[in-house]
Amino acid sequence: IDHQKADWVSIHERICQLLIPIHTSLPFFSSEKERKHGMEQLLNRQKYIIDVAQSTAQKFLLEGEPARAIPAGLQALRFSLRVYGARSVDVVPAYLLLAEACMDAGYLTQATTYLSQAQWLVLKAPACSLAVQHKLHRDLGLLYTATGDLEQSLYHLANDVYLASCAFGPSAIQTAGGYFQMAQIFLRQNKRDVADSLFAKV
Repeated sequence: IDHQKADWVSIHERICQLLIPIHTSLPFFSSEKERKHGMEQLLNRQKYIIDVAQSTAQKFLLEGEPARAIPAGLQALRFSLRVYGARSVDVVPAYLLLAEACMDAGYLTQATTYLSQAQWLVLKAPACSLAVQHKLHRDLGLLYTATGDLEQSLYHLANDVYLASCAFGPSAIQTAGGYFQMAQIFLRQNKRDVADSLFAKV
């Protein structure tokens, strides 16, 4: 009952009506054109649900409610897998969103699973966008910070900064996040001079 309530509050209330036509069998189409149109409508509905679920999960994360973000993230993943397929790099944003929610909620084992899946998909897709790659390295850096492996964290955050610089520019706000996380680690290592220079850059 608690899980159902959490699911309802998080996402189900927002997408309930959208799910009805998706879970209903497609009607018989008399022509190929009608069938194609019906399939396109179904695909568009599913993509819309992905957008709603992802934006809802992001909203809960920004509000500091990761437990509420998880059911929305699971819906985003479920429909991403359905629309794009399990081997598509287009599924990676849903995995990253779920990993972030799990990390914030303290579920590091689940976060590791989602990030491993995302990393495997990115490795299999050489044409994966720099924006997605930078996000993956940022999340891996945060995971290693949470587990206490600061050297691995710095490695991934350095990759994050490099990829974000390539994608958005070295002075972009997306790049600043990587510098900030690295500065936090250098503070933990009592390397205040390095940390201060990174904070100044941020």
